[in-house]
Amino acid sequence: MDAVLTRRAFAATGLVSGFTLAAGPLNAAAIVTDTRGLDAGEVSVAVKDGHIPAYRARPDGRAHAPVVLVVQEIFGVHEHIKDLCRRFAKQGYYAIAPSLYARFGDPGKYDMAHVKDMITDIVAKVPDDEVMSDLDSAVTFARGEGADAARLAITGFCWGGRVVWLYSAHNPDLKAGAAWYGPLAGTNNALRPHTAIELAPEMHAPVLGLYAGLDKNIIAADIDAMRAALAKAGKTNSRIEVFADAQHGFNADYRDSYNEKDAKQGWSEMLAWFKASGV
Repeated sequence: MDAVLTRRAFAATGLVSGFTLAAGPLNAAAIVTDTRGLDAGEVSVAVKDGHIPAYRARPDGRAHAPVVLVVQEIFGVHEHIKDLCRRFAKQGYYAIAPSLYARFGDPGKYDMAHVKDMITDIVAKVPDDEVMSDLDSAVTFARGEGADAARLAITGFCWGGRVVWLYSAHNPDLKAGAAWYGPLAGTNNALRPHTAIELAPEMHAPVLGLYAGLDKNIIAADIDAMRAALAKAGKTNSRIEVFADAQHGFNADYRDSYNEKDAKQGWSEMLAWFKASGV
């Protein structure tokens, strides 16, 4: 068994180089945030069964920065996710994005014609409990680098947006979350035993949901069900905002789904949400 774990832990020993091809053609509007004033780059995070790569960005020379966990899209920790970490660091945060697919493969090896293969080969094999554990390990790593992990927030996008809701139910020390168009409902299985809606009563930290009115997969009925579950559980400090004219992935500036106006508004609201929560 130990040999299997060791082998799986090194299925992907580094982060995606550049942008994931599976996401489609690169939008000319893709934002590139420089590293001036930052300490940014790939790091190795110790987890329960080995090490996983992560991207970390923090203000250079600043100790005790609050921590933001940045949870990848379905396409992994590629250049867009790295850039988001740098944007947080420019705001004074210690941002870290662990590669949560590392045991199963490199999503950067798949192109747009093979997205379904990427989902089958990698994404569908990632257990929720392992994701929660790896995020905890990323917090431990940040603390070990002098960050103020007592001021902890999380944000995630698409696949990672769902993880935000789950992590709020998992970690009682979390101060705030921001879930960008993360699935709320869906079919449960052994690896993903609970939906975000089901876990609403267990949430510890307030979550700001940033969702798209034109999303074809996360429909209005799912959002209504999540709002109802939050209200029933008394989680009135969480809320979901729907951007009526936005599509799924509206913050992904490297894709055609990017909506500059709504992305900027959502980002501003997220930062205000974190600060209001003490992060």
